[in-house]
Amino acid sequence: MSLIRAATPVGGFTLISRFAGFARDLLMARFLGAGFAADAFLVAFRLPNLFRSLFAEGAFSAAFVPMVSAKLGRKDGGVADPRAGMDFTEQALALLTPILLIFSTLFMLAAGPIVWVMTGGFQDGDPEKLAFTTELTRLTFPYLLLISITALLGGVLNAVGRFWVNAAAPILLNVAMVGALLLFRGDSAVETARALAVSVSVAGMLQLVWLAWGCHRAGLLPRLRWPRMTGETRTLLRRIGPAALGAGATQVNLLVSTMIAARLLPQGSVSYLYYADRLNQLPLGMIGIGMGVALLPTMSRLLGAGNPEAAIHQQNRAIEFVLLLSLPAAFAFIAAAEPIISALFQQGEFGRDDTVAAYRALQAFALGLPAYVLIKVLTPGFHSRGDTRTPMRIALVAIGANLLGNLTLIWWFQHVGIALATALSAWLNVGLLWWFLHKRQDYHADAGVRRTVPRMVAAGVLMAVALGFVSGFVMPYTQGPGLQRLLALGLLVGGGVVVYFGAGLALGAYDPRQLITAFRRGTA
Repeated sequence: MSLIRAATPVGGFTLISRFAGFARDLLMARFLGAGFAADAFLVAFRLPNLFRSLFAEGAFSAAFVPMVSAKLGRKDGGVADPRAGMDFTEQALALLTPILLIFSTLFMLAAGPIVWVMTGGFQDGDPEKLAFTTELTRLTFPYLLLISITALLGGVLNAVGRFWVNAAAPILLNVAMVGALLLFRGDSAVETARALAVSVSVAGMLQLVWLAWGCHRAGLLPRLRWPRMTGETRTLLRRIGPAALGAGATQVNLLVSTMIAARLLPQGSVSYLYYADRLNQLPLGMIGIGMGVALLPTMSRLLGAGNPEAAIHQQNRAIEFVLLLSLPAAFAFIAAAEPIISALFQQGEFGRDDTVAAYRALQAFALGLPAYVLIKVLTPGFHSRGDTRTPMRIALVAIGANLLGNLTLIWWFQHVGIALATALSAWLNVGLLWWFLHKRQDYHADAGVRRTVPRMVAAGVLMAVALGFVSGFVMPYTQGPGLQRLLALGLLVGGGVVVYFGAGLALGAYDPRQLITAFRRGTA
């Protein structure tokens, strides 16, 4: 199967999930705004969301999938060794379930001190806000146990190429939260935030049931058994920690940023960073995560077959594809952040000052958008070779740089400095990943990448100039009725797409025939 075709269902379902997430965020902005209740919920939501990223998109993708792929790997259209694959999966499930149960219980019992460590009691020192955040954290934290088991089941399906079931699971989180906002919200923002926190754990149960159904349909549902340590489970445990940190550096950086914003910045800053990051996460989820999920088992199979050049070729094509789609998103967020934020969020409790603060954070986050995507594509170059420690060490350097940047830039740029530090640390992460892969001769940019990427950048600059010119005309229409906002946003986005891909075609940044061939024929 083509790498692009394999990534497409993941990206497609992730796109649906992100749009459902936008519906959720629009309702949150309307009913919670950017004040007391919103800051409390977003701090409480950050921890389970972090672990979702670390486990679902990090540890199990990097450590579990390559190991189970060797047993459940596809061979001449069939499954090579289902018994060995299921035995390993059941061993992993039996070992990890009690660990996760103990970990989750301890976190719920220690929620008060954990929230205090994250927030420092908040900048305003409000004990009521601290207590409310602790309550919401206890309500959301069962999601950790549920999503971790869900991620293991999703790893089994990814190993046999059934990517879509796992990719569709996050939609249930957004559906549950939208349902809470529409059907179970209270008369106050505080009651609404409490309903949202409960919906997060409900969503974890829904996602677990969905993945269990998918595994059952594929004949791959593992049974519960008594845990025992084996050589393979020891290897898995050794790889999980480094893999989670290496693949989840961006999410760890966002957690660090939330902690600093809650401690040192005025009320609302956590919310501004959240709304800006949510927009920035749209292309990352649709493009970067989808390609990373498909690239890892592809490279693992090619390297296992003794064909490293083919693996490097696949990685180069992945880089071309993710930059083709992420560069215009980055330029658009930088050039047209104000009308985008205004059209989407400015209503109800979310006012004009909130729009200004959020769009400036979005511009800073967008500077690192191509880097966030490249991390997802470069990291499989290590994980497919069984190396989870090098990306972890690189991630630690990036996290340290992010912390230093936060504490430095915050004094000049407030919450925008936090977003800027996150973007700069992502580029540092990319630079170090590339340097180590190149040093080991595990990656080299081929002629295709060297030719097309500069042309993509040039097309993006032309698009940014056009959007900057049009934004002033569109801005007044972003505050009208819903349909008017939608039309204004559609004109802005559609015009940018036409300019970018038109300029890219004229400059030779991409070949449409090759893209069509990749989708139709299954050649990467």
